Amino acid sequence: MTTRGTVLLIEDEEAIADLVRMYFEQEGYRLIHAADGEAGLAAVRDRSPRVVLLDLGLPGVDGIEVCRRIRAQSDIPVIMLTARDAEVDKIVGLEIGADDYVTKPFSPRELVARVRVVLRRSEEAPRIPSVIEVDGWEIDTGRREVRPPQGEPIRPTAREFDLLWYLADNRGLVLSRSQILEAVWGYDYFGETRTVDVHVRQLRKKLDGIPIETVWGVGYRVAD
Repeated sequence: MTTRGTVLLIEDEEAIADLVRMYFEQEGYRLIHAADGEAGLAAVRDRSPRVVLLDLGLPGVDGIEVCRRIRAQSDIPVIMLTARDAEVDKIVGLEIGADDYVTKPFSPRELVARVRVVLRRSEEAPRIPSVIEVDGWEIDTGRREVRPPQGEPIRPTAREFDLLWYLADNRGLVLSRSQILEAVWGYDYFGETRTVDVHVRQLRKKLDGIPIETVWGVGYRVAD
C-alpha cells in the first residue's frame, strides 16, 4: 500500500501505541512510536513526520514542554492526546501551538479522521496566491505570512493563518464561532467553539494590533 506519510506518536502506553499503529497502518500511514518526550523530539528532528500525536502526560519531559519545543523550531501539525478533562489543560495545549486535542479514551477512527483534517488544512496549497490588506497589515496566502505595517514578516501556525485569512476574506461580516469552526477546522471537526477563542487570543498576541474585533455573544469580525 502506498504510504500517506509518517505519523509520529509520542505516547508512553504501549497498548495505546499498538492500537493506534494498527489503525493508521490500515489507512496507509507509516507510524513511528516514541515512548518519551526526549525520544519524540529526536524523532521530529530526524524523521520529518507529517503530523505529531502527542500525549500530554508523558514521564520526564511532559507533553506541554515537548509541544513548546516543537513549536520553537517547526510548524508541523500537533494533535495532543490527554486523559485530563480540565478545560485549562486543553487551553494550555492550544495556546502553546497544538492544532487540536483528543481526550482519552478516544476512538482510533476519530483520531485518523482528525489527522486527515489537520493535514488537509495545513498542507492544502492556495489556488490563487493573493494578498489581503487590512488596516496596513498584509496577509499573504502565497507565502502564508503576515506583514505588519512596520517590522518583519510573521509566520503564524497553519491553523492561525487559516483563521486570520478567513476573517480577513470576509471582513465586515460578523462570523459566529460555529461558522468559523466549519470553515477553518472543517465540517468534520470534533472540538468545541472555545477552540476559536483560544486561537484568536493567540493571533492577537503574535500580531499585536491586528484588528480582530470581538462581537460579544456572537463571534468575531475584521472591520471593513
